[in-house]
Amino acid sequence: MPELPEVEITRRGLEPHLAGQRIRSVTIRNGRLRQPIPAELPALLAGQTVRGIARRGKYLLLECDNGWLIAHLGMSGSLRIVPAAAPPEKHDHFDLVLENGNCMRLRDPRRFGLILWTGADPLRHPLLAKLGVEPLTAAFDGDLLYRISRKRATPIKQFLMDGAVVVGVGNIYANESLFRAAIRPQSACGKLGKARYARLAATIKATLEDSLAAGGSSLRDFTDSAGKPGYFQQQYNVYGRTGQPCRLCGTPIATLRQGQRATFYCPHCQKP
Repeated sequence: MPELPEVEITRRGLEPHLAGQRIRSVTIRNGRLRQPIPAELPALLAGQTVRGIARRGKYLLLECDNGWLIAHLGMSGSLRIVPAAAPPEKHDHFDLVLENGNCMRLRDPRRFGLILWTGADPLRHPLLAKLGVEPLTAAFDGDLLYRISRKRATPIKQFLMDGAVVVGVGNIYANESLFRAAIRPQSACGKLGKARYARLAATIKATLEDSLAAGGSSLRDFTDSAGKPGYFQQQYNVYGRTGQPCRLCGTPIATLRQGQRATFYCPHCQKP
């Protein structure tokens, strides 16, 4: 699933092509996504101008004249800028066609993504209203994580992946950040002290920034808005490296299951 860096890279790639552009039409080829694409979108959006594009967690928010288009890439989705005349492929479900001859096209083989509409404040939408802090902002720090984690026995990795705590830190970046912070992923979040949380918050920011600089992670389907893959997977220390030597100490990378997700860690470098 695309995580925060991949969604932010998509936003940055789309913005110069969408901001200020007038919408000519909307094409819905298959509206049966995780939630149905609103059938009224072609009538609603035709003639509106895209004012800008923002991100909240893993959601992209396209500001239009009379409301907001909310998009989520799901497990395998991508949003690309292509010529409107380009023939659609099998999994191309949605086109936002611009008057300049380009279009924003959603490709989603598994159809777990979302294209929704709201005429109200998108941050009050039920899918966004209870999201946690953005990890690349000044509001996110070790003190915040320390306060929220008190009296909780949740393993630290699952705590970080709780979208009500912090948004966008999915499985890849939780694994990699915990390795950099030298924290065992099974550790109870409520037992970690302020110093370790300060280090963890800093490594989360650094890991996400490094991924942004590398164009994100392309394990299966992710490409940016121009169809290019990311390369952060070449820098992984633990994710997907079961049995391979730790890059720091040489100990084989271990794996376990947490919350139906694979967890990767170094038994020597990462401490409870």
